[in-house]
Amino acid sequence: MLDATTRSGGTATASPRATATELAVATVTTGPAAPAGFAARVTRVLLSPWSRLSLLVALLASAAGTVLLFEPQKLLVHGWPPQLGGAAAAVAYAVAYGLCTVAFVPRPLLNLAAGALFGSQFGLASALAGTVLGAGIAFCLGRMLGQEALRPLLRGKWLKAADGQLSRHGFRSMLAARLFPGVPFAAANYCAAVSRMGLLPFLCATALGSIPNTAAYVVAGARASTPTSPAFLIALACIALPGLAGVVVAWRKRHRLRGR
Repeated sequence: MLDATTRSGGTATASPRATATELAVATVTTGPAAPAGFAARVTRVLLSPWSRLSLLVALLASAAGTVLLFEPQKLLVHGWPPQLGGAAAAVAYAVAYGLCTVAFVPRPLLNLAAGALFGSQFGLASALAGTVLGAGIAFCLGRMLGQEALRPLLRGKWLKAADGQLSRHGFRSMLAARLFPGVPFAAANYCAAVSRMGLLPFLCATALGSIPNTAAYVVAGARASTPTSPAFLIALACIALPGLAGVVVAWRKRHRLRGR
């Protein structure tokens, strides 16, 4: 029997079969390495924080463009589609409300439409459900796609203070932001998403803090046909007085900052 190698003059010579086997093993080992490395690099780029933030911006821009195209404010003029009615219409409006808030449609307009379409009770329930839904969608999008990219940018004094307040005292801070009429709805959503605030406190604070302002606009929309009724006048007062108080507080804060 001959070995895999034959010795000739003290020198070991590999057989052709062994050489072919070694070459095949080397080819299998090194062949797919380049594509796998390229795929890994592409995956890292696509999942990087700035790529995800770019995706978030693209999604929000697309949503805003869609709203401009379909003009949901026409509901105030033409009413709800006749195919839907009752509770089903209120649920559908709540879903549409939430998606519209993500696309930066002003909530006062949506609240007025809810009151005009469904009355005070169903309109308030639908508007509040849509508010919480839209806030939750915005929070989750901001948390998944924007938090990692934006947190390293929180270097200014005011930004760090706001982030610390939301992270440590999330519920009461968001409750105050919802009750205060000068804080934009979308801005509060994404600030909370970038912070370390939890989703459940955020949603609970949004639901509770949005009741007074939402109810005022819904009642105003429901009683718009009778502008001299006590309910309509009270609703207008509930809209105007907090807004005026917000302007006064903002002016005083600004005056104090200038004094420093």
